[in-house]
Amino acid sequence: MRHKFTFFTAFSTSLAILLLTLNPLYTANATVFKHKLDVQLRADDRSGRDLRYQYRVRYYPSVSFSDSLSVNGFVVTGDDFSSSHNTIDDSSADHFYLRRAFVRHSGDYGKTEVGIIPTFKGRVSSSGLSKDGWIQGIRHVRNTGNKGQFELVAGELNNVDPRKAIDAPNTIDYLEAEYSASYNEQISYEFSLERMTSANFMRTELRYAYAESHTAFAELVKRADATKIKTVLGVEGEFRSKDKPYEYFVYYSYVSDDFGLKAELTEDFLGTGHGFSAEIESSFSFAPLNWFIRFDKVDNSSRMLGGIKWSL
Repeated sequence: MRHKFTFFTAFSTSLAILLLTLNPLYTANATVFKHKLDVQLRADDRSGRDLRYQYRVRYYPSVSFSDSLSVNGFVVTGDDFSSSHNTIDDSSADHFYLRRAFVRHSGDYGKTEVGIIPTFKGRVSSSGLSKDGWIQGIRHVRNTGNKGQFELVAGELNNVDPRKAIDAPNTIDYLEAEYSASYNEQISYEFSLERMTSANFMRTELRYAYAESHTAFAELVKRADATKIKTVLGVEGEFRSKDKPYEYFVYYSYVSDDFGLKAELTEDFLGTGHGFSAEIESSFSFAPLNWFIRFDKVDNSSRMLGGIKWSL
């Protein structure tokens, strides 16, 4: 599914969907339709490129047949697995794709998703696949004791072209087994084994809530067939200044050369080597909008992002 249109058409479409969201629930015979829209405008100043002004539109429709069974979709701008922004005034960069369509069953046991599913079961890790990506397959999450969860995923990831996101899978080239749990109220951890196309990976993550609304985390991913690694060390949280909340995210990363798709398909991948990223976000007092500023640097490449976003 692909629609070619200008930025102004996309913006008009977003406004039309906004009118629908004023009445977000439609009920008939116990079937409930819900949908959510978020829009972002940003400036992207990257070394080696001209300054670009970009927009992103994400649309999340879902139909619930009961408390446990639903059908879900995801439509978003962007022409790449790990990128969901279109560039304004670039007629060749106006893209809008259906990237996910899946059935979800949830209950006390956990949940099961079948179809073109999200790349994550809940929170997105810094070393995880892009939150705007997709996997053609199945996910099963089983709750265990000690607030733990065991997750199994099987499907196809090799085709990363959004124009073909909803095509039926041709082969099984993505497998993941992950266990996540909380040691206590402050410490949580994850461990996973993953096969992505032709490479095998081992991943672990440790999170420590060292203060209220502040968390330190460490992530390590290693290719099983090589000495290639990806590591992330960072802090995230929320603080208040003059009675206004601010969210922040700061981390250091290192990605080995030739690490493969596991690095390249993360959110807004900039390059391999030593990296640093910092972001801060808050809201305007005069409008229901959030603003954000982000800085990324990987070796000799750098990027400054800034913009506004709102959810409807």
